[in-house]
Amino acid sequence: MASSGRRPIVVGVDGSRSAVSAVRWAADAARLRDAPLAIVHCYTVPTAGYPDFVTTLHELREGIRARGEQWLAEATTTAREVGPNLRVHTELREAQPVPLLLAMAHDAQLVVLGSHGLGGFTGMLLGSTAQALAAHGNTPVAVIRHELVSTPPAPGPIVVGLDGSPASETALGLAFEEARLRATGLTAVRVWRGPMPGGSAESGLRDAETRRELAHQLDGWRDKYPEVAIDQVTVRGRPAPTLLRYAEHAQLVVVGSRGRGGFRGLLLGSTSNSLLHHARCPVLVARESSAGAPAAEHSESAPAISTEEPHDVK
Repeated sequence: MASSGRRPIVVGVDGSRSAVSAVRWAADAARLRDAPLAIVHCYTVPTAGYPDFVTTLHELREGIRARGEQWLAEATTTAREVGPNLRVHTELREAQPVPLLLAMAHDAQLVVLGSHGLGGFTGMLLGSTAQALAAHGNTPVAVIRHELVSTPPAPGPIVVGLDGSPASETALGLAFEEARLRATGLTAVRVWRGPMPGGSAESGLRDAETRRELAHQLDGWRDKYPEVAIDQVTVRGRPAPTLLRYAEHAQLVVVGSRGRGGFRGLLLGSTSNSLLHHARCPVLVARESSAGAPAAEHSESAPAISTEEPHDVK
């Protein structure tokens, strides 16, 4: 049983198929960590655009709230199917998704979202909401497509994209921990750009240099995770197609939110969109301060998440 002080896994739901898969993945992540699971749904009530003779604002609010309660109940049942002994906490709030998730992420280990949704979490990592979370959050975010989650998880390694930046170092720490938790191997991928292939001496030197840099980045983590088998990969090319290729047979691909070189702008640019839309496994995006970060200090702008008893906030 997780202790009351252990930081939860937070998952956003909205009744979509992606959200159901996100709950399954989040429940498994909570089970592996012996952590509480916080399932959250937020909603907003339109104040115009509907005829008064059809419904009142109060009736509309109550109807939207009742639908949210139903989605949370269904999500809780799904989570219990994955982990019958999980401590599950639900939150139902009338709020905008970005401020709510930023506040809840403040004290969370991980935030999990479906890639596409129906309600307040629609497009959570594919538009302006993603940019806000990337700019202001420091908690890892896992993005789950509805067709990618199996119970138990499909076999395969954890794939991590590296470029030597602080964000990729954070991603590497998260990837090692995921590999340990899931008792699988780690594939560390570093992409470089240079002269056209063809056996040129310059290309060979560049590849050798990249291999040395990758080995150096991995050295400190090998001792901490001796049980994790590591496959080191250096590739000349473009980061998105390379990671997509290695993600085809992976349980999870882990990337930094910001990097340099081949992985620059991974969360906010075209590479990010390629991974989120096309990766054949869940994608975990690491913030620079995510790996091994201590629980954040409590503040009025980021309240702690209670996990003692399920409740909602009006």
